[in-house]
Amino acid sequence: MKDLYAIHCTMMKRSIVNYLTAFPEIPRRLLAVIAVSVLGMVTALAFTPQPEHLEDRVEVVEMLKLPLADPLAQGDEIYIREERIVRGEQLDHLLVRLGVTDGDSRRNILRSPKTKILHRQLVPGRVVDARVRGDGTLVSLYFPLNGGENGMLIEENDGSLTVLEGARPYETRQIMKSGEIRYSLFGATDSLGIPDSIAIQMAEIFSGDIDFHRDLRKGDRFSLVYEMRYLNGKPAIAGRILAAEFVNAGKSYQAFYFAHGDGKGGYYNAEGGRLKKAFLRSPLEFSRMTSGFAMRFHPIHKTWREHKGVDYGAPTGTPVRATGDGVVQFVGEKGGYGKLIVLAHAGKYQTAYAHLSRFASSLKQGGRVSQGDTIGYVGSTGWSTGPHLHYEFRVQGQAVNPLSVAVPVSIPLEAKQKAAFQRESANLQMAIALLKNTPVALFE
Repeated sequence: MKDLYAIHCTMMKRSIVNYLTAFPEIPRRLLAVIAVSVLGMVTALAFTPQPEHLEDRVEVVEMLKLPLADPLAQGDEIYIREERIVRGEQLDHLLVRLGVTDGDSRRNILRSPKTKILHRQLVPGRVVDARVRGDGTLVSLYFPLNGGENGMLIEENDGSLTVLEGARPYETRQIMKSGEIRYSLFGATDSLGIPDSIAIQMAEIFSGDIDFHRDLRKGDRFSLVYEMRYLNGKPAIAGRILAAEFVNAGKSYQAFYFAHGDGKGGYYNAEGGRLKKAFLRSPLEFSRMTSGFAMRFHPIHKTWREHKGVDYGAPTGTPVRATGDGVVQFVGEKGGYGKLIVLAHAGKYQTAYAHLSRFASSLKQGGRVSQGDTIGYVGSTGWSTGPHLHYEFRVQGQAVNPLSVAVPVSIPLEAKQKAAFQRESANLQMAIALLKNTPVALFE
């Protein structure tokens, strides 16, 4: 090993001398520094210890004692699981997805006569929640049932089931929101996370003053106070609007809910005047007006004729509602009107609904209907070139323009009821005033 090192050093020295001779212009002092540095590096490399016998190495292995971790406790913790029923799912599979993996718990639910109904209630999309222990045994399970807000509560204790049916206890909260319309009502409410049912309620409340088909303007603003029912901390069911304001074309309309002594309720303005008019402005919730009350060129007869109503374009099957309380004077087929309904209202007023595809099953001549009831469905019967509703408003048998006629108003609150309304609506009026002065973001 030492001989190899000597040979290596000699070769390095000769290389350095040859290199320095080739460059005589380099100062001697600098050359000396370079030589010392290189030789020093060689020396350092030479003294790196090299093992001569690999088998001389000794490995020492020491077994360390680690603290033992306590095993997880099983069966004591309670977990809340929530699952949505999928198409074609069986009850046993749903229970497993909910965490009910204990065989006895599942058999108790599947075989109990009290829970047989659940096998027929597996509606896709329905949400079922359960509380289970860590070992997969059931604590409780809530299963919503068809046809309402009732559900089945199943609880297990010491291997036996307790099954109860009833309404789920919801937590009701009041929600306050305000927005501004840029293009559409639903676009604005969707951006704010307001349920569609609340948007439809708002349109219904102000339908006596605002035609939501043609009166909306960019920049219109609304404020809402409404009820939302929560289940397990999550919004579940939208309730009733308690207070609302809609500013249309710069004019403000307000509504406050007030329950009467007879258990019924309605919407009133801040002064206690009832908002519900004798007639709605439109027989459809949402659509577009395709033809007004005027002379027009008839699309079938190809002649100019007087159009004695208003046409609303809408898809076939769209529900048609009675614009006022009344009695069914006529229901059936009538010439160019096709399937026609005529309602007689208090006093001298009539309304007609033509070109329907079908009538409401409960509708019959001589029967009574209430404002907002569905009486038929949009179609294209009679002299029609496409699905739409032809709506007429008649005064003493003569058709008048329903968009400009002076609609009768309803009876206001009595003095005693009005005082109660003012007391109960005071906080709601303050809430609307607060929302009105709150800046809002612009939504589509």
